[in-house]
Amino acid sequence: MAPAAGSAKSPDLLYGLHAVREALRSGARPLLRLLVIRLDRQFADLVRQARSAGVPVHLEPRAALDRLVPEGKHQGVIGLVASKGYADQKEILDYARRRGEPPFLVILDGVEDPHNLGAVLRTAEAAGAHGVFIPERRAVGLTATVAKSSAGALEHLRVARISNVSRLIEALQAEGVWVYGLDAAASKPYTALDLRGPVALVLGGEGKGVRPGVLQACDERARIPMLGRISSLNVSAAAAIALFEAVRQRSG
Repeated sequence: MAPAAGSAKSPDLLYGLHAVREALRSGARPLLRLLVIRLDRQFADLVRQARSAGVPVHLEPRAALDRLVPEGKHQGVIGLVASKGYADQKEILDYARRRGEPPFLVILDGVEDPHNLGAVLRTAEAAGAHGVFIPERRAVGLTATVAKSSAGALEHLRVARISNVSRLIEALQAEGVWVYGLDAAASKPYTALDLRGPVALVLGGEGKGVRPGVLQACDERARIPMLGRISSLNVSAAAAIALFEAVRQRSG
């Protein structure tokens, strides 16, 4: 994708086989054009899907795709798509209600690495989360690298961008959502949390974790026990552990 999703000023570039395939499959954002370097078996399914959806397919030399995508990490395919719009709190909560499920949300406090954000989005979508909230400042937005790192999950997931994490937490609490912050210094292990009802899990950014003021706004804090010499986990690994504990509880 281009600079940041939601801009709508120009088409975004979506690249990589998984990301483009999921965009075609989901239909959430119509492809305006598909660029491929070959029409052989590796790309045949994508080309067939695009043509059946009325998307123009263009055969381009690898050098042309390399100019569009940094370091040529496009896997030979680029889709020009309408910008990915951000959701909002109401849209995400309404989605949970339409599904007849208690809200299951993720709040990220300052994740700046696009690969980490993409990995968290992939995990959140796989776990059945209804939406992810990311801050407007000091955090990465929905860039092309995020889309590719999410392996197509971004096309199926509602992501909201918020101006203030603490105020979001207060607003969710007013809607009956319990908000739990992951904090290495907490006394309670994450497995002791009741994640069966309306919940939001708060995870912090690289290195610093969840900010103290944000932790203070949470209903409760919990830690992932660390038994080795390393004192913390990558945010995407922490998200996978906590989210799938919620899956275990909610499906039991």
